[in-house]
Amino acid sequence: MTTRPIAVVGASAAGLAAVEALRRFGWRGPLTLIGDEHHLPYDRPPLSKQLLHGTWEPDRLLLRTEEQLAPLGLDLRLGTRATGLDVATRTLTLDGGEKLGCAGVIIATGVAARTLPGADRIAGVHTLRTLDEALALRGRLAGGGRRLVIVGNGVLGCEAAAVARELGHEVTLVGIEATPMAAAVGTEVGELLAEEHRARGVRLLTGAVDGFETAPADPAGTDPRVTAVRLADGGTPASGGVASGGPPGSGGVAAGGGEGSRLPADLVLLAIGSRPAVEWLADPALDTTDGLRCDAYCAAAPGIYAAGDVARWDHPVHGRPLRFEHRMNATEQGMAAARNLLAELAVTDPATGAAEDAPAPERRPFAPVPYFWSDQYDLKLQAYGLTAGADRVEATVLDRAQRRVLALYGRDGHAVGVLAAGIPPRQIRALRAVIATPLPWEEARERIGAATAAG
Repeated sequence: MTTRPIAVVGASAAGLAAVEALRRFGWRGPLTLIGDEHHLPYDRPPLSKQLLHGTWEPDRLLLRTEEQLAPLGLDLRLGTRATGLDVATRTLTLDGGEKLGCAGVIIATGVAARTLPGADRIAGVHTLRTLDEALALRGRLAGGGRRLVIVGNGVLGCEAAAVARELGHEVTLVGIEATPMAAAVGTEVGELLAEEHRARGVRLLTGAVDGFETAPADPAGTDPRVTAVRLADGGTPASGGVASGGPPGSGGVAAGGGEGSRLPADLVLLAIGSRPAVEWLADPALDTTDGLRCDAYCAAAPGIYAAGDVARWDHPVHGRPLRFEHRMNATEQGMAAARNLLAELAVTDPATGAAEDAPAPERRPFAPVPYFWSDQYDLKLQAYGLTAGADRVEATVLDRAQRRVLALYGRDGHAVGVLAAGIPPRQIRALRAVIATPLPWEEARERIGAATAAG
């Protein structure tokens, strides 16, 4: 039996799913889980909702306790960052200089929040990706009555705006896109969301960020504190991009120029998208363009797999590389990567440390039906399939007052995604079956109609 471990880099939902699946599928050798945060694996979607609101405490976000992890026999490396990977030898370099030779590696490092130049040196300017960041912002929102400017009107910005309004803060939501969440859900559904936010007292603006205004640090601080956000004159820059904040469509806001509006602010949240955490992967054998490029089996190279937000893999149903920053995908892909890695090792190296009495699993293409949800006020959006990048969207508002909506998303003549809000759970589940495989547009419309006809 080899002494080389399988290492999972990223103590995330995807990383946890991978280590649990490795044990479940028969790996009995050493198993290392590496995470750059000091926390046990936790759930991220509640950061911008229940945790920020204060209705949940951090321990409720834990995906597993220490006692629940103990039977896995992990070499758990929390507060440790992987800084390099030699693909040919499957050797990881850790931030302390340690070299870790591995039988296989699963990369589940997720994404990091984008920011703007100099923002990290201004008190009161926050990002919201990690538990510590969410707790820091929650602490600043305690007590109510703050002026919060949220830069970026994508999913994260909209969810945080809803929470802040419910806590009694004055909220301004600024984005390059004229309609909130338009890149993710389309203009029609985005307009319905805009109506809800305005009705709740959120100020919605379209513009490009030119910079921040600051005042001297408080006596207890060292960094200058934010007092306002400056918007460049003329709105969205001609490039349509995000010079300092993120790619087009991220919900971000560009750094611009000129004389524009000044938005007084006690706090600023930068919700301008994310970037895949691949900067540590410098080996030329890996393609790190928009995440770690993988085949249909989630393999980036022999013995090297990826899962979760960081993975961009060939989706066998949709026929193109996709990358999803969705919670459900993280768990499903972590399990798929584990299964396929073990199947590869069983074929290429019979002395991998797998249990002798465990049948070798077969490699299977990873072909999920994508699912995401977003909670804002009393509104819950749920979507199956691909909603971003559609070339055709048909949204039906079933009840404007109740924010009941059903939308179908198409690409190249086929329906590839569906979104609903205010629909009974039974009908929501039926929508998944309709969109599991892309259908001709008219056929999908008929099946969606039949699935939602009752109730």
